[in-house]
Amino acid sequence: MKIAVVGATGMVGNVMLEVLAERNFPLTELLVVASDKSIGKKLNYKNKEYGVIGLEQAVNEKPDIAIFSAGGETSKKWAPKFAAVGTTVIDNSSAWRMDETKKLIVPEINANILTKEDKIIPNPNCSTVQLVMALAPLHKKYGIKRLVISTYQSITGTGVKAVKQLENEENGVKGKMAYHYPIYQNAIPHCDVFEENGYTKEEMKLVRETQKILNDKTIAVTATAVRIPVVGGHSESVNIEFENDFDETAIRKLLHETDGVIVQDNTDINSYPMPIYAKGKDAVFVGRIRRDLSQPKTLNMWIVSDNLRKGAATNAVQIAEYLMENELVKP
Repeated sequence: MKIAVVGATGMVGNVMLEVLAERNFPLTELLVVASDKSIGKKLNYKNKEYGVIGLEQAVNEKPDIAIFSAGGETSKKWAPKFAAVGTTVIDNSSAWRMDETKKLIVPEINANILTKEDKIIPNPNCSTVQLVMALAPLHKKYGIKRLVISTYQSITGTGVKAVKQLENEENGVKGKMAYHYPIYQNAIPHCDVFEENGYTKEEMKLVRETQKILNDKTIAVTATAVRIPVVGGHSESVNIEFENDFDETAIRKLLHETDGVIVQDNTDINSYPMPIYAKGKDAVFVGRIRRDLSQPKTLNMWIVSDNLRKGAATNAVQIAEYLMENELVKP
């Protein structure tokens, strides 16, 4: 099984290599791929050094699976080229997510819809992945009518330059700015670019991708996305209005039984999810589960997950594992 990691030198690419190693992914050949400026750079995988190669060479190598984390423009240009030589592409960018011919996959929820013909498989946005992991079982049982979401997102979602900006500001060093404003001791209600409707692209991803993954366009969704000076992961405050009423104990039990979800919800001992504990873990943590007292059939939850792991690298690797286990891709 020949695997290519495209964008291997980036923040998510590095985590992808870590996840592949941790999960003992059964690859027989690894290609680490990046832009021309990184060709020849050495990366470590399982205590072995691999030289970075360019995209053209990677296509010629005809890998069985290529996991992309190299940005939307790269994906638009190169994913079809890989698919044309028989490679199955799992893409972390937003390039293909809302393409009606592509399936947006979170393995625990909807991997069963994949077929051998799916040669470009989009990975959802990081904030959407953790959200739907908690929502999917609840929607199935109670029917979600409306969602009001506020996100508190890690700077790692922006990349290395944002991490460097925070470090510089903490240390009083002037440097390049990833954001329009300082992020240290600040909260910026601006993730990605603004669309004509006044919402940011990140906020609209939560709307559109949630409806697509849960396969229900009737769910009303509104979101506000905020960038905060945190490294460990994204946090989300979610208000859920259901079609049918619920019991809070049953909600906790259902989430506890959901693969990939950990319920951390005991206010007697101040137990609730936080990014500092989610960092480096693959689970989605859910807590502060309580009924909305202002209207019927409505619930509040707090959802936290490492955006570089389950929100990106781990979800992509899980898709690759599913493809192999179900013989949807063969060496």
